[in-house]
Order: sequence, then C-alpha cells, then structure tokens
Amino acid sequence: MRDLAPDIHRQRLVVEGTVPRAIDVEGIVAYLIRLGSLTEMRVLAEPVTHKSPLYGWAAWVHWETSGAHFYAWDVPRLFFSVDIYTCKAFDPAAVTSFTAEYFDATDIVSHGF
Repeated sequence: MRDLAPDIHRQRLVVEGTVPRAIDVEGIVAYLIRLGSLTEMRVLAEPVTHKSPLYGWAAWVHWETSGAHFYAWDVPRLFFSVDIYTCKAFDPAAVTSFTAEYFDATDIVSHGF
C-alpha cells in the first residue's frame, strides 16, 4: 500500500484472545484507561461502551493521539478483540503482554501494521 502521508506517524495493533470468563463493562472501561497509561496516550474522554444482546460488548476510547476499539463476546465463545490506532509510537509487545495478563487470557495473538 502506498503511504499517502509519510510525514504522519500511524501505528496499528490488533490483539485478540480467548478468556476463561465473561468480560464485564467495568473490566472493559478500566482496561482502556490503563491501556492509555501503559502506552502513554492521553485519554480525552471516558470510554464509551454499549452491549448488543446479539453480539456482546463494544467500546471505544478517544486518545489525543487517536484511540482504541474493544469488542467482547460471550457466545459463541468467550473472546475479545482490541483494535488500536495511534499517531504516536508504542510498544506492541508490552500491549500484548498487558492485555493477556489483564484478562487472564487462555490464548492470545497480536498483529501490528
């Protein structure tokens, strides 16, 4: 893909995992706030959350340097997906490790681009 804005730093990371128990709204909000601290991103507003009766939780946090989306399912399996997009560099390995520990993930994968 051709870089249309080489003078603007952009970094993305997707982290997905399976968990031993359902993730609740309090856990999602606290995770997104702590993720901001870990990555040294300034949180501009409290995370926004919503639960769909069919598909589970969705959440978003706005950082001064972009933000992150979070999704959690209870069915068909206990699973989460985090999509991070920033205009400031961060350590993907630290985010993946933190996420695995925070949610006590039974399995975790990540992909940066």
